[in-house]
Amino acid sequence: MALTREEREKFLAGPHIAALAVDAGEDGRAPLTVPIWYQYEAGGDIWVMTERDSRKAMAIEAAGRFTLMVDRVEPTVRYVSVEGPVVDTAPATREQLVEISARYLDPAKVEAYVDFAWKEHGAMVVIRMRPQRWISADLGEA
Repeated sequence: MALTREEREKFLAGPHIAALAVDAGEDGRAPLTVPIWYQYEAGGDIWVMTERDSRKAMAIEAAGRFTLMVDRVEPTVRYVSVEGPVVDTAPATREQLVEISARYLDPAKVEAYVDFAWKEHGAMVVIRMRPQRWISADLGEA
């Protein structure tokens, strides 16, 4: 059964690992699909952070849009897929790296991870997507 707007936004706001899909931009290639951390608050834009020169950043820039899909298998099979246009790309800040890391990591590990990532990952960008098309369902008892 499809989720209500409130249900899908609440589910997407949870700290799931998303599958990001974007046109690979190459003839004969399927979409580029990779796992990614994301940040979302109900009713707002979604943002992801990635290395500025990564394949996914370049593909998103060329396509101008991307899709995120999150799911779970317990207590029921549920998923939300959302697609939309890129509305902003900007250099990432250390504060944004802390915010997204704290969403996924044990609090005791955030500082060390941020120190490592900020030094080792190179220049990073935050890419914001405006949710435009949604597909969602809860498939009932697992």
